[in-house]
Amino acid sequence: MKLALAGDTMLGRGVAEHLRATSPDALFDDGVVASVREADLFVLNLECAISDRGERWPDPHKPFFFRAPPAAIDVLTLLGVDCVTLANNHALDYGAPALLDTIEHLERAGIARVGAGPDRREARQPTVLEHDGFTLGVVAVTDHPPDYAAAPGQPGVAYADLRSGAPHWLLDAIGNVGTDAVLVSPHWGPNMISEPLPHVRAAAASFRAAGATLIAGHSAHVFHGADENILYDLGDFIDDYATNRRLRNDLGLLFLVTFDGVRPTLVEAVPLALDFCHTRLADRAELGWIEERFRRACGAFGTNVETRGDRLVIDMA
Repeated sequence: MKLALAGDTMLGRGVAEHLRATSPDALFDDGVVASVREADLFVLNLECAISDRGERWPDPHKPFFFRAPPAAIDVLTLLGVDCVTLANNHALDYGAPALLDTIEHLERAGIARVGAGPDRREARQPTVLEHDGFTLGVVAVTDHPPDYAAAPGQPGVAYADLRSGAPHWLLDAIGNVGTDAVLVSPHWGPNMISEPLPHVRAAAASFRAAGATLIAGHSAHVFHGADENILYDLGDFIDDYATNRRLRNDLGLLFLVTFDGVRPTLVEAVPLALDFCHTRLADRAELGWIEERFRRACGAFGTNVETRGDRLVIDMA
């Protein structure tokens, strides 16, 4: 079984305007779509609401609000997305009505979601994906912002203050999902940092001890290194963001993880270039920069990266 993983997927703001003027297949080039379709299952972090409704969250200090039109569902369908994580700091940017619309659009399209819901119980509940008899439990959580946390009878996200350690409800969800393998997808840490913070590494260790088979984080907007079965940050998949010249958030990776039985044994990282509102396969020069940075980031954890063709490969067997 092969699992595709993509990080922050922002289909609002400039991407939404581009989508209104073109078609869903204009956001990703054919090479990216073909790479994704190699996988049997595809999970990504949806960093926006999908709705025509709602008002901006009343926080005078919040700088960015992301909402995509209903046509954004066609983008996810084109990519063959099986599940989106909604536990992040943009799911409630346009309030509960937009979040509930997002959930409804996903359900109509047959796309599973995890990490947010109409109340705290649903927001915290894992989802289960299945392929050819293999079952994958997906658990999602975000460590910011606390204002977006779901409560009894109140829509929101699965929130946990990971600086204080992983709460029991989260570890229980990981340990009790009862599937062949368990993917934990946390939205953790601040934006635009080059490596995971100590509390993120501590949380990852606790997730693994609780029974996580694979951990794939996001939030930094740039990819981080891999440590055994932990992909600390997947980076971005599509957006309209300004580029940091040092961290190069316009260069990213799509991850393909192969499972042998119930264990992840091989990671293939496909180098990407994020142009304005469009994602394509990286060219040779871009690939060189991505390769050097990924090798260095993984080397900090003692993880070896090989180059096979135009992919960066980690043997986890």
